[in-house]
Amino acid sequence: MRVVVQDSPFDLGVETEKFAQGCSASGAIVTFTGVVRDVAGGLEVMEIEHYPGMTQSALEEIATQAVSRWSLEDALVIHRHGPLRVGEMIMMVATAARHRKDAFEAAEFLMDYLKSRAPFWKREVTSDGAAWVEAKAADEDALDRW
Repeated sequence: MRVVVQDSPFDLGVETEKFAQGCSASGAIVTFTGVVRDVAGGLEVMEIEHYPGMTQSALEEIATQAVSRWSLEDALVIHRHGPLRVGEMIMMVATAARHRKDAFEAAEFLMDYLKSRAPFWKREVTSDGAAWVEAKAADEDALDRW
């Protein structure tokens, strides 16, 4: 299991290949990548802030839960912080399991957690100014199934 919080970009292909090489007992590998999108138009930058020790610990704890709950062979979480532009990758989740259902469910669990509970704070900067991104009820509701 690997959890990385970084400000630098990551190479999706390299990370996926490196992850897959260590998963010889798995019949399924699922990956997901979150990308900065311009929902309302005019987004100049998305600023993502966090508290390093707290964030790393929280992400490791939830990844450990996913590995245990779905009997994963491996899991990977990469999440960026700092200023990000539209189209840049924010995060990546990869899961490996003997069966696809476990790999998919574990990946969804991790994504739902990262979206709603991970200790990151996002601020959108546009030509009109900056505003903190509010939590969405739908993101919280997604956690109810777990």
